[in-house]
Amino acid sequence: MSVDHPTLDRIRATRERLGDLVETTPVRRWHDAVIDERLGPRAQVVLKEELFQRAGSFKPRGALAVMLDLTPEALSRGVTAVSAGNHAMAVAYAAGVLGTTAKVVMPKTANPFRVARCRAMGALVELVDDVHLAFSRVKQIETEEGRTFVHPFEGPLTALGTATLGLELVEQAGPLDAVVVPIGGGGLCAGVAAAVKLASPSTLVYGVEPEGADSMHRSFAAGSPQSIEKVTTIADSLGAPYASPYSFELCRTYVDDLVLVSDAALRRAMKLLFVSAKLAVEPAGAAATAAALGPLAERLANRRVGIVVCGANLDAATYSAHLAAADDDT
Repeated sequence: MSVDHPTLDRIRATRERLGDLVETTPVRRWHDAVIDERLGPRAQVVLKEELFQRAGSFKPRGALAVMLDLTPEALSRGVTAVSAGNHAMAVAYAAGVLGTTAKVVMPKTANPFRVARCRAMGALVELVDDVHLAFSRVKQIETEEGRTFVHPFEGPLTALGTATLGLELVEQAGPLDAVVVPIGGGGLCAGVAAAVKLASPSTLVYGVEPEGADSMHRSFAAGSPQSIEKVTTIADSLGAPYASPYSFELCRTYVDDLVLVSDAALRRAMKLLFVSAKLAVEPAGAAATAAALGPLAERLANRRVGIVVCGANLDAATYSAHLAAADDDT
């Protein structure tokens, strides 16, 4: 398909428009013996710590990019969204700062902590049986109530929002040989990959999916957006049921390769980030680390690598259980 690709000027304009509604999150060189062991003594790993973003993940960048483009009339009618948590919280946050209301639809399997956080941030929350029903229900709300649907990962404005993260990383970190980005529906990877390639064409971009949510892998193989019947991963933030045309096309254009990581690898990466980098992240937030130190290790040997740490919305009990399980995985 023919798509309207981001440009550096439009990405910079989007970042200016987002202003202080989002944070310019830190970039930090990560020093650890495991990096030397897995990637070689000359390797350098740089963490883009997006877990410190408003609402605890990268999602406000895309949500606000969409909502700031709404007319006053549309904004007054409110917005709606579907999400297992991070996007719902981002839309709730964006609605609050923009003076409107949000009604979000979440699967019943969503982490109770995230549901509670959405409500605490002012969103009306509806729970349905699964993510496929959630997408159907949000369309009903859009039709019946006149709310604008803020898609969790699809569309040019969403990609421009997430691209601000990629451009920040390149400008903060300096020259990078590679960047590793998690993939759920593909909105984060689409924007980050586009920004990285536009700003630094020689930098390789790798996307990473959980084994139990591999819609982008299937889409690349088929040459068109594909869906999966069921999400089976602890990284529920990466559990999109399908890929969509725009984000798929940007990923296919700008991403050099995709890799898969297991739930066990995600838990081990969570523990390593906690023990070594002092970051308490959700499974999705550890995906890029798991990939860089696992299936990508040989290709990243002795390279300078940027890793996107995309979020940290998880309750203490579930987080602790994942760390305990990581001990059993080793």
